[in-house]
Amino acid sequence: MGAICSSLAVSHSSIAVSYLSSSSATSFWHYSPNLIPNIIATLPTYRAGFSHTTLQVVGCRMMKPSSSSPPVSLGFSQSGETEEVQEEVVLKPFPASLSISPALLENLVYDALVWSSLNGLVVGDKSVKRSGTSPGVGMVHAPFALLPMPIQEGFWKQACELAPIFNELVDRVSLDGKFLQDSLSRTKKVDAFTSRLLDIHSKMLEINKKEVIRLGLHRSDYMLDAETALLYQIELNTISSSFAGLGCLVSNLHRHLLNQHGKDLGLNPKRVPGNTAVRQFAEALAKAWNEFDNKRAVVMFVVQPEERNMYDQHWLSFLLKEIHGVNTIRKTLAEIAGEGQLLLDGSLAIGGQIVAVVYFRAGYSPNDYPSESEWNARLMMERSTAIKCPSISYHLVGTKKIQQELAKPLVLERFLEDEDAAKLRKCFAGLWSLDDSEVVKTAIERPELFVLKPQREGGGNNIYGDDVKEMLLKLQNEKSQEQAAYILMQRIFPTASLSYLVREGICHQNNAISELGIYGAYLRNNDKVIMNDHCGYLMRTKDSSSNEGGVATGFAVLDSVYLT
Repeated sequence: MGAICSSLAVSHSSIAVSYLSSSSATSFWHYSPNLIPNIIATLPTYRAGFSHTTLQVVGCRMMKPSSSSPPVSLGFSQSGETEEVQEEVVLKPFPASLSISPALLENLVYDALVWSSLNGLVVGDKSVKRSGTSPGVGMVHAPFALLPMPIQEGFWKQACELAPIFNELVDRVSLDGKFLQDSLSRTKKVDAFTSRLLDIHSKMLEINKKEVIRLGLHRSDYMLDAETALLYQIELNTISSSFAGLGCLVSNLHRHLLNQHGKDLGLNPKRVPGNTAVRQFAEALAKAWNEFDNKRAVVMFVVQPEERNMYDQHWLSFLLKEIHGVNTIRKTLAEIAGEGQLLLDGSLAIGGQIVAVVYFRAGYSPNDYPSESEWNARLMMERSTAIKCPSISYHLVGTKKIQQELAKPLVLERFLEDEDAAKLRKCFAGLWSLDDSEVVKTAIERPELFVLKPQREGGGNNIYGDDVKEMLLKLQNEKSQEQAAYILMQRIFPTASLSYLVREGICHQNNAISELGIYGAYLRNNDKVIMNDHCGYLMRTKDSSSNEGGVATGFAVLDSVYLT
């Protein structure tokens, strides 16, 4: 068996290629039916010097332990020329001739900033006190990549094809209350936030509360692994899947820039796919409102007290009114606790207005529940006849622990037909509970190959590198039940490429990696599926040295796709 590449790190003067030697170890479970029986004994690193800083990075050959193929040859000459490489998949960041002069770069940045200001690609400026509470105060352009990120069209189509299957999976798993409770039972004992969510879920089971009309607005996030040339799922978001509004604007921005400067760049604006996420999300909310069948009812956005990403949300509410004639209101959990009431027929009323659909853009973090009032508000909404997006069941399906449980052998097949289950399994990275002592042992020895994930959403919570080792040893030494609050995930190594990232009006040139999110909308009324579609996309790009990837948390910038 040959060697397989585990990471490609691009710098201004060199490419470092690190690889796993299959002669000395067996790689992750997606190369083998066995779950990580033996992990790498060595991780040699080779460096090749270059005389140029503009590089074309080629992808790695996908290898399996059973393969008798020869090792991958990654031959780079000292002059910076790429020698011929025998490969199955070639990943090309941009045309090799792409060159941006200082004058062109200055024009691109200027045009992009003007376009962003004129078209509402904005967020609240954190340096302005009222920017998170008062619309129109302290606006600044959202952070964005100056040019779209290339991705092979085959991977793009694969991700889009998976969205309706994931939508259906969420719905079916949500109906199995026992599976959710059993899977999260140990997590409940050590994670107070998950415990409170499960308590609400238990109460809904006890009163036999049925969600007849079920609405999900999801986003499945992926990275393209350079080691295997496979698309792997990072996570599935079932609550507050943000940036449908601003993400569409970045796609429009990039098409505008390529229409203006595409000839100079050698890029075709038609290769940036249209992004309909915000329109389709608005359509799904409007259809749900219509199923509720009360023309005077409203869609309620549940929001945080301070929200600098409010304009992403306002794009959605604007289209709901402009296209579908649906009125919206915005309330915090505290305001809902103070103003809300359940009517005798189970309807939810806020300030005298009946709520048809509750759309959560808050409620996914413990910080959203500073007192019992916020928890009471969440329970009141769940008890009501309003359509919840998401319901408490949908919310729980999106937890990290459920993601890990579904990756176990034959679990996915409980909920999906074999053909659909097989399609999803192809995008599953390695996922393990901390009960797997062999995997934990390997993660302590080689922490750089894993990510330790708690049951949290919103970015900035995952644990990487030596911190993985320290936390695992701490949990072992203390024999703590707290290990049930975490899962281990195989770390994915995407290819880094030269990118131009614009923040606060300043363009930074960085080696960057990207994460592709595909939105999905699902609406069902009893046995009738009204909507089950993929709904546009979100591309986020970040400095390759950054572990986390949230835009709102300041780690990444908004981007779009360039199909190759």
